Amino acid sequence: MTPGRPGPVRQGTDRPVRRSAVVGAGVAGLQTALVLRRLDPHHEVLLLCKAALAESNTRYAQGGIAAVVPRRSGDRPAGTAGDPAGDPAEDSVEAHIADTLAAGAGLADPHAVAVLCRGAADGVRALERAGVVFDTGDTGNSGDSSARASLARGREAAHSAARILHIGGDATGAGLVAALVAAVRADEGIRVLEDTLVTRVLLDGPPGSTRGGAPRATGVEALSGGRKRQIEADAVVLATGGAGQLFEHTTNPVISTGDGVALAWRAGAVVADLEFFQFHPTSLDVPGNPLISEAVRGEGARLVDDTGRAFMTDHHPDGDLAPRDVVARAIASRLAPRLTSQLTDRTTGRGPRVRLDATALGAAFLARRFPSLTALTARHGLDWSADPVPVVPAAHYWMGGVRTDTEGRTSVPGLFAVGEVACTGVHGANRLASNSLLEGVVFGTRCAQAITAGGGAVPRFDAEALELDADGTPTQSFRRRDLQVLMSDHAGILRTQDGLDLARKHLASYHPGTDPEEANLLLCARLLVHAAADRERSSGAHFREDRAQAAPGHPVPSRSYVRATRGATP
Repeated sequence: MTPGRPGPVRQGTDRPVRRSAVVGAGVAGLQTALVLRRLDPHHEVLLLCKAALAESNTRYAQGGIAAVVPRRSGDRPAGTAGDPAGDPAEDSVEAHIADTLAAGAGLADPHAVAVLCRGAADGVRALERAGVVFDTGDTGNSGDSSARASLARGREAAHSAARILHIGGDATGAGLVAALVAAVRADEGIRVLEDTLVTRVLLDGPPGSTRGGAPRATGVEALSGGRKRQIEADAVVLATGGAGQLFEHTTNPVISTGDGVALAWRAGAVVADLEFFQFHPTSLDVPGNPLISEAVRGEGARLVDDTGRAFMTDHHPDGDLAPRDVVARAIASRLAPRLTSQLTDRTTGRGPRVRLDATALGAAFLARRFPSLTALTARHGLDWSADPVPVVPAAHYWMGGVRTDTEGRTSVPGLFAVGEVACTGVHGANRLASNSLLEGVVFGTRCAQAITAGGGAVPRFDAEALELDADGTPTQSFRRRDLQVLMSDHAGILRTQDGLDLARKHLASYHPGTDPEEANLLLCARLLVHAAADRERSSGAHFREDRAQAAPGHPVPSRSYVRATRGATP
């Protein structure tokens, strides 16, 4: 079948069979594949993932999924036993919208935010139909056993109410993946290709050309078992997650190498908001930096310094439940002497520490509410019910990515993007906690709806043409570790113009070599640093130490970029 042209005709109809290639198997990719099949049982779906099907960023998500879901029979009103204290009023979709816009530091797109929050209840119901079972019972520390039949709702930073639904206490991502993977495996119309790295989006013309219309995505080129193959498709959906491997400390798995942004950039798609990279304030300060959910602070844990003093009220009225960018900067400023030391010294553990003190919650509550984290800390020789545990901010979520509309359409016909790899504008400069899983569900559904309806009109985005090769001539080989240290020191939580200029110079000298993942990381690093240097004032997760104060009035609008292609028809 040739993409973009009529394929085989379905028996008994005059409509051609269509095929979509979904790249990535986190919640966004899994949801897109399942909804494509539900809406059109004849639609062929190829789900490509570069590791095992169950391995993705989603799998490691702990806290939950933010959603205002109508109260059901047996649910208790907010503010009673079974919900954290401090939420006396009923929650509302409008409150979720307001919280998301506030967290976005003035740069979240109101339309996209409304689409996300208003789609939450339907998204949760769709997950439940797919086999997802959310926790019920007491989410607080009240010990009220009569709340067992109610839907558990937790509280996280910058949320005005308890609206975080979770699975297995602190294993929400793993629970989502288990249910959705089972549904995918049970659908004979979804063909799964594991251990398959997509290396290129196929187009029916050169990127950037407009002669006869913009080039259309016609499939993907992939590397599987050491061999390249081309896969034709009528629609290509990028659901590849983020690029946490850009940085030294990250909660992301090793597969998070920015593949989707790199694929889209080389295909001529517009990208946006690349300077906004969220660092989770609390990863365990041990090798691998496993995440410690924000929900722990939502239940009452506090951040303390080496003297045992809780310090977050020095930085924000909401203290330990301040927005993530504020908390991450507060911790990073205390850890700066250790995190910016020489490469040979930075992992020795010398220097100041910040710790998360959950001891007041008690061993029984911690084991019941956070069983996975209790086991995790124990594996590292820590008893978090008795002693505060060391934490460090870690790269967690890229708010920027491939520019799309709220149906997942990119500026390249036939190419879609959903989840973390996409930039709808829903997060602005700082993502609200637990909106990421919701994003994958809501926009994955809308993307599938658009594809089955014929794709729709390609959106037009204003974008600056950018030629990265103009920065210098690459001559120096590099290791992933070199890039991570460079990015952490100069383009991480705290940034300066001098640091960004230094990072840009070094990155321009790096030669990508033959490893496709490292080539993708290098490209993403160069794009992020360019965008960060362009934004001269601090905003949300982008913090300029040399120009920390935001300009009066509204923040500078988001900037978009597109690859400058020589010889393209204007």
